Amino acid sequence: MLTFSEEQVRQLADIDQVIAALRSAFARDFNSTLLMPVRTSMELKRGVLLLMPCYDRALPAAGVKLVSVTEAGGVNASYELIDPESGRVRARMEANWLTDLRTAATSAVATDLSARREAETLGVFGTGRQARAHLAVLPHVRRFKRFLVCGSGRSDVKKFCSEIEREHGVQTEAVDAQQCAREADVLCTCTDSPLPLFDGRQLRPGAHLNVIGAFQPHTREVDDETVRRSRVVVDTYEGALAESGDLLIPLANGTIRRDHIVADLHEVASGKMQGRTSEDEITMFKSVGCALEDLVTAQLIYRRANA
Repeated sequence: MLTFSEEQVRQLADIDQVIAALRSAFARDFNSTLLMPVRTSMELKRGVLLLMPCYDRALPAAGVKLVSVTEAGGVNASYELIDPESGRVRARMEANWLTDLRTAATSAVATDLSARREAETLGVFGTGRQARAHLAVLPHVRRFKRFLVCGSGRSDVKKFCSEIEREHGVQTEAVDAQQCAREADVLCTCTDSPLPLFDGRQLRPGAHLNVIGAFQPHTREVDDETVRRSRVVVDTYEGALAESGDLLIPLANGTIRRDHIVADLHEVASGKMQGRTSEDEITMFKSVGCALEDLVTAQLIYRRANA
């Protein structure tokens, strides 16, 4: 069995390869080969424990990710990659960066399929790990000239912006919520906020949103108006309709109906559905995360290590 530290995972996980592998995985008709139960969620004393198993006969590979989200420790993840024939563990990985990367890479796939080609401004809500990952990964699918960051007020946003500017050599500005929503061509919400972050009336025509922070039925990062105005695509129907307060709340209050969710990522990546139908359309990708993303990324890391 191989073991991988966070640093080794970072060294082995090539961003472009992860984006390509995830796009290929979602484009494939995996209904006959993929076993992926909706993740199990268990309440802890001050947090939640998530278990995310997956078996894909097409790879072939199996694995499970364990994620704890607590007030004291934040988000911590580990991954077990399993040989589906013997049942033995092939590799054990520290999986914080794996999780950050696969989430941002999935957003990059959705962005490449739905955002306007000439998108120049990337807006991000949040200054945590996912915000940093999205700022690093999304420029691999669009040539952004400007980054906007809206923090929570608890963090040093200007310091964060300076770090991002040094790392990526792109103009990075600390802005308020309305400016971030109003000026971004691509907007990513990467927070743990239980309430909407901005007024959906501020969104510019043609914007694309990656909504990734909220993963419980009672929490949301975007308001009813944002959802109402958007062409909505989800990572998986099962996950989104079980866990996404961003969609379940407007469904429950009658703002939208079920057919407002026009596609999942498989349907768009395979060409069965369009991610965008006009230049002025607002598009929204709602992600709660799925175990296929973890399995594909872990398998890629394992193969690169063996190579």
